[in-house]
Amino acid sequence: MKPYIYIMTLTLFFFSCTSMEEAKVTSPDKKITVQAGEENGRIYYSISKNNTPVLDKSFLGFTFKTNNFENVHISKVIHSSFSETWEQVWGEEITVDNTYNQMIVSVEESEGLKRKFDIVFRVFDDGIGFRYEFPAQENMKEFTIIDENTEFNFTEAHKSWSIPYGANYYEALYEPKPLNRIDTVSTPLTIETENGLFLAVHEANLTDYASMNLTPQNGTSKLKVYLTPWSTGEKVFMKTPGVTPWRTIIIAGSLGDLLLSRLMLNLNESNRINDTSWIKTGRYIGIWWGMHMEKYTWTTGPKHGAITANVKRYIDFAAKHGFSGVLVEGWNTGWENNWTVEGDKFSFTTAYPDFDLEEVTRYAASKGVSLIGHHETGGATLNYESQMDSAFALYNKYGVSVVKTGYVSPLLDGKERNSSQYGVRHYRKVIETAAKYKIMIDNHEPVMPTGLQRTYPNLMTQEGVRGQEWDAWSTDGGNPPEHTTIIPFTRGLAGPMDFTPGTFLFENPVFPDTRVWTTLAKQLALSVVIYSPQKTAYEMIENYENNPAFEFITSCPTNWSETVVPDAKIGEYVTIARKDRESRNWFIGSITNAEARTLNLGFAFLENGVKYKAKIFRDGKDAHYKTNPYPIEIEEMEITSETNLTIPQAPGGGTAIMLIHPNT
Repeated sequence: MKPYIYIMTLTLFFFSCTSMEEAKVTSPDKKITVQAGEENGRIYYSISKNNTPVLDKSFLGFTFKTNNFENVHISKVIHSSFSETWEQVWGEEITVDNTYNQMIVSVEESEGLKRKFDIVFRVFDDGIGFRYEFPAQENMKEFTIIDENTEFNFTEAHKSWSIPYGANYYEALYEPKPLNRIDTVSTPLTIETENGLFLAVHEANLTDYASMNLTPQNGTSKLKVYLTPWSTGEKVFMKTPGVTPWRTIIIAGSLGDLLLSRLMLNLNESNRINDTSWIKTGRYIGIWWGMHMEKYTWTTGPKHGAITANVKRYIDFAAKHGFSGVLVEGWNTGWENNWTVEGDKFSFTTAYPDFDLEEVTRYAASKGVSLIGHHETGGATLNYESQMDSAFALYNKYGVSVVKTGYVSPLLDGKERNSSQYGVRHYRKVIETAAKYKIMIDNHEPVMPTGLQRTYPNLMTQEGVRGQEWDAWSTDGGNPPEHTTIIPFTRGLAGPMDFTPGTFLFENPVFPDTRVWTTLAKQLALSVVIYSPQKTAYEMIENYENNPAFEFITSCPTNWSETVVPDAKIGEYVTIARKDRESRNWFIGSITNAEARTLNLGFAFLENGVKYKAKIFRDGKDAHYKTNPYPIEIEEMEITSETNLTIPQAPGGGTAIMLIHPNT
């Protein structure tokens, strides 16, 4: 199958106008309207849905280091329409509809240098995107942005979920607050309105620019862009011609529509990798959790985890249970240093003496398993970039096609934030270089994803979330049960999450007051609820052996042809159903917060008239995330599209279901 199949219709129509009544564009279904105008030499826009305001008058523009734009006006407006259907190399469904109406608002200084820029609005049925475009021009060649003055002036102080700007690696708990009470926050910012809309503000195609954050103005629900700065205070260095990232707002009538919006992907460029045959989703295990449990160490020594014999043991387990890969951390020299400060001591081509890369990869290949490589940089990007080509070439030589990268340091190279233009440039360089060597990337401590996986589908999954590692060592005790009912509709809107579920042993001998706060059944359900095309089962392998619940993890796919959201409420419960891309089987995950509740589930999404064999993994008697996480019941039954099930869920619990099509 070719990676992209286009079914395209394209309609273009152009006209120029100076009347503000004509500076308006609607979505293809006519429900969303964006209007632009000018006031006192400034440009603004507003948004409504079904004639109800979503954003009031919101101003646009920049503050430059020198020669600010002043007293601008709209010189012309051009409208066009576009429609296509494109196919994902991997994803939560196969095809994506990309249909929108576009309005380009050309802006020019009324006097002086007569400099120009365009504001491009694209309006879809599920939301809008807009960006600034600076054409080549004599009086504007290079410029420095000190501030982006883009506003999102919400009509009310809606309920929202966000994490604070400055949280290291975006690893924080999303908190519900009214818009007028948030501090400066990272995006995505998710909003629920009283009239039943669900909104999400984020960005798409973050390229050679600073990441967007949002800050409220004077305690109101008017939010303004705050760009992550360089250490020297500037926000962005640009040249003409040049464009900013898209500013995006999903406007959905349900949480399902919010989660299934592909607006961000549609605003990224098409796939640039011609041959994608080497890009494959997969499920892997690794020795990482054993390090957190202090059974192994990253560095060489008596408890070194990444030794040839131990990795072969994990390869044998992977082969036995159908895992595609084994992640090996701590194989390369440099871990013996204080690596969070001295990341420049890492070598990405020199193994410790007790790890034989050539032998391990040979052994893995003989078992039909691949090594998942690991590059922890300690935030020393210059050191990493100087070795990147040789490191990826080495992995390519030995058949290692997936690399987990890491940047555990609050500042890159001791001075720059990962979400600054500096960080954005580095992460892009890694992805593009990896593609040259046919390497897929799992990026930890990333810049917040913005849909780049459409352009570079070797960018498989990323962290940028308070993942399950926090349940190993966090002083607050670990992630609360509601955390996983929030992140699909916040961080998850930015792209796949490497959350690393899969706990089977809930005791923590290192930090007894910290552990995973779920039931066993919920750990299974997270394999479906939290999407990642490279999915890890991170537990120590001895804790999986001879546990019948492990069947769900080994059976659950990592690539989907269809996704539906039967029911959800942010912070309380989530149910997601996904259809396997390689078969006609369905997998369902349903989770709850700290409250016990009853799952009422219909199956209208199944094929009519087909009898599926269902295997249900649900919370057992007296299961409770605090006191008794282990009880699980496994039952089989026949399911059709007309079936309705009622399943009790324990506090912090969940349900995982496999539906096997009779022709599978």
